[in-house]
Amino acid sequence: MLTAVLLSAVLSAVVAIAVTLVIERWGGRIGGVLGTIPTTIVPAGIGLALASDEAALAASLAVVPYGMLINGCFLLVYVLVPPRLSSDGGGALVLTSTTALLVWSAFGALVLLALDPLLLRVAPMTLGLVGTLALAVMGVLVARGPRPAPAGHRSPGSIEIMARGLAAGTAIGLAVYLSGLGLPLLAGLSSVFPAIFLTTMVGLWVSQGPDVPLGAAGPMLLGSTSVAVYACLAMWSLPALGVWWGSAVAWGLSIAVWTLPCSWWVMRSDSAPAPTAPAQAPQ
Repeated sequence: MLTAVLLSAVLSAVVAIAVTLVIERWGGRIGGVLGTIPTTIVPAGIGLALASDEAALAASLAVVPYGMLINGCFLLVYVLVPPRLSSDGGGALVLTSTTALLVWSAFGALVLLALDPLLLRVAPMTLGLVGTLALAVMGVLVARGPRPAPAGHRSPGSIEIMARGLAAGTAIGLAVYLSGLGLPLLAGLSSVFPAIFLTTMVGLWVSQGPDVPLGAAGPMLLGSTSVAVYACLAMWSLPALGVWWGSAVAWGLSIAVWTLPCSWWVMRSDSAPAPTAPAQAPQ
């Protein structure tokens, strides 16, 4: 099990670092969608499959769409709270991030309490599909509103980049470890702990100012539905095709089914806002 934990943690750290770099390069809207393709869930799924049996894997993956729904509520805090604060300095960032983590913790506890008895009566795939549909509707509603979404004006330092990777790697390693202990629901929720979202929002706010994370939050929520799509596909593909081919097939299909259409919608539909001025450097 130690090998599965370490492998998942290292791979997750690597892909987590790339997410904010994509957003900083392409701007909040396009980068928000592209930066939320299934990344850390891929090594997490591999680790869960290696550390548990097929039934436990399905239960863990069924929780993922609901974990992403909670992450959606987490991101909504960054959409709704900052405009209502009088300052965009460090105090506003601390208050917003603390509120977001409290919201995630409260909803996470409710999800675990609700899904535990439901999984005794409802098939994991059915639960996963219902959660994925709810997340998709939420993402479309939030991302369609025009918001400033400038590209970043400064590249992050090496310490910031390493901190983002470390946070994501720790969360995924913990998820695989919990699965190996026979706690599939907690493992599934831990696998989508918003380590990337948190480090992305905080890192972008500190380095680029509040406009970049505010503009990225909606598209990140929309794009993150691909993670739930991946989880549903992986319930079938990992047991049927093995962890490596199964992961590749689920990843490719989730990109084709969700990420590419969402990217086109953001770029070409009337949901895309008019060009905005570059982000202002934080004071």
